[in-house]
Amino acid sequence: MGYGFEALTYNIKDGYLEGIVRGHKTGLLTAADYNNLCQCETLDDIKLNLTATDYGEYLKDVPATLNTSTIVERCTQKLVDDWSHMRAHADEQLGTFLDYCTYGHMIDNVVLIVTGTMHDRDHTELLEKCHPLGMFDSIATLAVATSMRELYRLVLIDTPLAPYFSMNLTSEDLDEMNVEIMRNTLYKAYLDDFAQVCQKIGGSTAEVMGDMLAFEADRRALNITLNSIGTELTFDDRRKLYSNFGLLYPHGHQELSMAEDFEQVRAAMEKCPAYIPIFSRMSYGESQMLDKLLYEEEVRRSVLTFEQQFHYGVFYAYMKLREQEIRNIMWIAECVSQDQKSRIHDGIVFVF
Repeated sequence: MGYGFEALTYNIKDGYLEGIVRGHKTGLLTAADYNNLCQCETLDDIKLNLTATDYGEYLKDVPATLNTSTIVERCTQKLVDDWSHMRAHADEQLGTFLDYCTYGHMIDNVVLIVTGTMHDRDHTELLEKCHPLGMFDSIATLAVATSMRELYRLVLIDTPLAPYFSMNLTSEDLDEMNVEIMRNTLYKAYLDDFAQVCQKIGGSTAEVMGDMLAFEADRRALNITLNSIGTELTFDDRRKLYSNFGLLYPHGHQELSMAEDFEQVRAAMEKCPAYIPIFSRMSYGESQMLDKLLYEEEVRRSVLTFEQQFHYGVFYAYMKLREQEIRNIMWIAECVSQDQKSRIHDGIVFVF
């Protein structure tokens, strides 16, 4: 019989968030672990320090020619195995929720393959770059599609993405602009659907996930706006790509859709009290650190989910925290390998 709410027991103690899933240890790096990693002089030092953590078993047999991508790949595999362990023992309702958590990776993988194919990238190399949590049986055949309709009919119709794609199917050719529109259209449908699923579950899950998904919807609206400034995408086109919920919905969406530069975007975001602290940490005209600040906000919200009991939001939050941890490890490893240790703390979003 599968398990549900009790699947992930957890605590935050001395800055350390730890989860135990039926004896399967799935802790996060501690402040001491990060301190040790930041003192490393070589990638071998990083490997040695990670070997003393829960990543140890995955780094014992790494090749002699160690590089950042190998370290990240092994750490990601640890996350995938932990997630698979939870999924294999989950009851039906929790299993459905865990599946929904991975659909975003599936969308990203589709876009990665299609975009890489358009630029004549090696298909095997593209498959290796796909996130393991977003793999599906027919992903290898994505390269045969030459239009949106073919992409759906030949490949995606048998995947969980089919409902999102069929609702927004177009017959336009696959070019960079249309592929990005496809990505954001799929994400909109996915987030709207995921939010409805969480509301049906009800209780603390609906409350916690409502907050987490609202932030994700608002972040995507922000990024869509910033990335579309100076492009041929019209104001109406932008607004159609925003999710139908979130703290910015609907009035913030109206202002964002009409923004023509970063300062106008900032003004629209600061009308939402929840986002004032983020933008108050940025000087006017300084947009480079926005991604890091948004990741920090995601981490803060994810940690807060562990303050309530008996809800599924901890699984979504746990995945987000682990993914941020892997990004931290990648940043530290890149700084060490490129002899840029002075920049190590610039890119780390600590998870504790």
